[in-house]
Amino acid sequence: MKHRILQIGPITAPADERLARDYDIAPLWKQPDRAAFLAEHGSAFEGIAVHVRDACGADILDAVPHARVIANFGVGYDKIDVETAKRLGMQISNTPRVLDGCVADLAMGLAIDVARGISTTDRFVRAGGWKTGQRPLMTRVHGKNMGLLGFGGIGQAVARRAAGFDMAVRYHTRRPVAGAPHEHEPSLVELARWADFLVVACPGGPATRHLVNAEVMETLGPRGILVNIARGSVVDEGALVQALQAGSLGGAGLDVFEHEPDVPPALLEMDQVVALSHIAGFTRESRADMERLVCDNLDAYFRGGQVLTPV
Repeated sequence: MKHRILQIGPITAPADERLARDYDIAPLWKQPDRAAFLAEHGSAFEGIAVHVRDACGADILDAVPHARVIANFGVGYDKIDVETAKRLGMQISNTPRVLDGCVADLAMGLAIDVARGISTTDRFVRAGGWKTGQRPLMTRVHGKNMGLLGFGGIGQAVARRAAGFDMAVRYHTRRPVAGAPHEHEPSLVELARWADFLVVACPGGPATRHLVNAEVMETLGPRGILVNIARGSVVDEGALVQALQAGSLGGAGLDVFEHEPDVPPALLEMDQVVALSHIAGFTRESRADMERLVCDNLDAYFRGGQVLTPV
C-alpha cells in the first residue's frame, strides 16, 4: 500500500509524475476548500511534499498529526514553519548542494555584468548608440576584493570561482567556518568597507532580514557592487534604492527581491542595476538533480526513517 502524501502545490512535471507513481498523492492546491479538506482527511497523511515557493504553515502542519516528514523542493525553507514542524516531530529535508555550482556561476555573472556594463552596453548597441559615441569606462573584476555574506556551499562555490579571477576573498558568518582557507570578518560593516564586491549568499528568514542595511551599503561605497543570489529579504530594498539613487552605492546585481515578483520600478530605471527573475538555479541539470533529490528524500524516510538531506 502506498504512503499517503499531501502535496501543497505543483513542483515540476517530472517530480509530480514520480511522486504520483510512488505515492498516494493528494493535491492540496486543487481543493476548493483547503481547510475543510484538511479537517476531513488530514489525519491520513504520512508526509508532505512542497515547492519552495509555497507556504507550509502551522495551519497545514497542525492539520496533519501523523505526518512525520516534509520534503522541500528547493534550498531555502523560510516558508515552512520550522518551529511547528519540530514541535510535531517532523523531519524536514531540502535540496542543497545540487544548486551550489549554478547559483555561484550566476553570482559571478552578475558581478561581471554590473562591473563591466554588459547588459547596459548590449542595450546601447541595440539602440544604435555606438554609431554616435561610446560607453564610459567601467570597472575590472580580476584582482579585486570579494566579500561573502554567508559561507555555506554556495558561498564556498563563489569563493572558488573568485579565486580564478585572482580575487582576494573574505567572508562574514556568525562564527568562523572550520578549515576555511579565507579570512573570517566578524563585522559585516567592516567586510563591506574592505570589499569591492559584496555577494549575499546566506539563508533568508527573520534572523537575516535586512542584514544588508543602509549602513552596510553606504560603507560598500560609490564604487562597490552588491550581488544578491540568496533571498530578497536579506537586503533592505528601500535603503538599496536610496543608496543607488544617491550614488552612495555603485551598482547591484539582483536575482532576488524582497516582494518578488514585484520589483521596485526605480531599480528597473537604473543602468547600474542588473535585475533577474530568480533564475540562479534555473538550469536543466540542476532542475533534474532537485527533482530526483526531493523524491529520494521521501523514499529514504519511508525506507529507513531518515531523510538524506535534513535541514
